[in-house]
Amino acid sequence: MKPKTILIVDDEPIARDNLEHILKKDGYETLTAEDGQQAIDLLRREEVDLVLTDLRMKGRDGMAVLAETKKLRPEIEVVVVTGYASVDTAVAAMREGAYHYIAKPFKIDEMRLVVEKALEKTFLRQEVQSLRQQVYDCKGTHRIIGQSQKIETLRETIAQVAKLDCNVLIQGETGTGKELVARTIHELSPRADRRFMAFNCGAFTEELITSELFGHEKGAFTGANKVKKGLLEWAQGGTVFFDEVGELPLSMQVKLLRVLQERTLMRVGGVEEIPVDIRVLAATNKDLKREAEEGAFRTDLFYRLDVLTIFVPSLFERKEDIPLLANHFLAKHARPGTIAPQLSPEAAEQLKNYEYPGNIRELENIVQRILIHCDADVVDPRHLLTDMGEAATVAVRDNRQYWPTLSEHEKQYILEILDEVEGNRSLAAKMLGIDRVSLWRKIKRYGLEHPDS
Repeated sequence: MKPKTILIVDDEPIARDNLEHILKKDGYETLTAEDGQQAIDLLRREEVDLVLTDLRMKGRDGMAVLAETKKLRPEIEVVVVTGYASVDTAVAAMREGAYHYIAKPFKIDEMRLVVEKALEKTFLRQEVQSLRQQVYDCKGTHRIIGQSQKIETLRETIAQVAKLDCNVLIQGETGTGKELVARTIHELSPRADRRFMAFNCGAFTEELITSELFGHEKGAFTGANKVKKGLLEWAQGGTVFFDEVGELPLSMQVKLLRVLQERTLMRVGGVEEIPVDIRVLAATNKDLKREAEEGAFRTDLFYRLDVLTIFVPSLFERKEDIPLLANHFLAKHARPGTIAPQLSPEAAEQLKNYEYPGNIRELENIVQRILIHCDADVVDPRHLLTDMGEAATVAVRDNRQYWPTLSEHEKQYILEILDEVEGNRSLAAKMLGIDRVSLWRKIKRYGLEHPDS
């Protein structure tokens, strides 16, 4: 580590030289100033880790040095040294932010200990700031990767919406990162220190949804041997994220609407209303407004959820971000202890021409398959052909007369994944980034019958 630099400020040459000799002997680098103004000038242009200043000096004194240090470099500790010690001056120095106050003549060991402890405090403060920055970088809009205008707009919208304690509807195609948007809203909101609870509305039967969301009382049904809090209670003061809210059964929509209106819930088998304080974020890949108009979704619940709407762009709408995302996934999934390969310009261009019906989730899957076959430092087009297969040519939009619908692309993509895993639906659901129940619904919708292996 680089030696710490200590600024010594004293108008007495002998005292200044003695202190410099002690500190250099202990391995510190030193800077010296014979008055307050010279010390302040040094602070403005030099890297300093600690200031040791005499109190009484002509011109700008030690209190002025202390005040200017805290203004210019608030992270630096200041130790005040004086031959005119008094309780009043000690209190005044400490009130202005001095780390310690030492009276002359001081013992060398005492000075060494104070210097060591002051530098240790500075180091710990820097460590805390660094850790806070790391935590911040792992949260918030920093995790939403992209430089396109659509993503910049999305980040700005999230930052604005997060401050408002209202329900939000997040709309976007499957695999666009709607849950990441929801988590980011929570992390930037006043509720960030409380729980974020995610619930997939398409993954449970109606009976399980009721129990999971509302909890139950002891003896409410066979097997209910004790009181169980539901997800809505556990999220007290925090945020609840309803993923695939369009899949919620109509009877459950009524119950959720009541919670949003009354801000209370009742456990299964219970008789008491329990107050709940939650913020609700909901996500869907459906046109909920049209669903409501057609009677497939309750209109009153739609308007309760749709206080504010955020639209998450598809990957093809921001295809300039594809190389950046691909390189991110290459680094994320690279074998431990190895350097991740980088995309060649040709490979990046080919990836940008693919339509991605599965959006970011599909791109991540493609990158993972690339890493299985690519042992070079650079990913070029030959590595993509194996992994993207015919889909890379089928989904290119350039020079074509027929434009398949999104549903047709989704059907084709699911079929290819099922073929790749020989019909194993559990593995296929994992590769697609969805739960097994959602995959079963899609198979049924598209008539894709593949037996489980």
